[in-house]
Amino acid sequence: MNEFLDYQTQDVMTRDVVHVAPSTPLAEVEKIFETHDFNGLPVVDDSGRFVGTVTKHDVLSAFCEDEETVFPPYEQIMKREVARVMTRDPEFVWPRTPLTRVIEKLRRGRFKSFPVCDDGVLCGMVAREDVLRALRRAAAGERPARAPNGDR
Repeated sequence: MNEFLDYQTQDVMTRDVVHVAPSTPLAEVEKIFETHDFNGLPVVDDSGRFVGTVTKHDVLSAFCEDEETVFPPYEQIMKREVARVMTRDPEFVWPRTPLTRVIEKLRRGRFKSFPVCDDGVLCGMVAREDVLRALRRAAAGERPARAPNGDR
């Protein structure tokens, strides 16, 4: 099981990440959640920089922030842009973050996944399932497939 100590986020992360722009309407976000069964999405600006996350909780919260009406019309809320409800400066991990640290962060914060960023740019996502898969591989004696310089 010592093989697990060699695993880093870059060894298990999903590289082709579904993400949205700050200007994306909440209706489109809801469709992505439903299609992919996601609970949250990274938000990336036009230059590829990671600027936040939007979750199902954020979308639900949008229905409670209007003080003028008891319950605003669904269509009206779903036209709002992600930037209006997203979480700014959320937690993320680096590609070379050891998976032992990722486990700590997942457990401590009760998160289901983390965006993976390198120099502010989104380069992947790592989820509980990815870490569990790496644990299973390490238990079978498998080490991460990484080049000697640490890159994949």
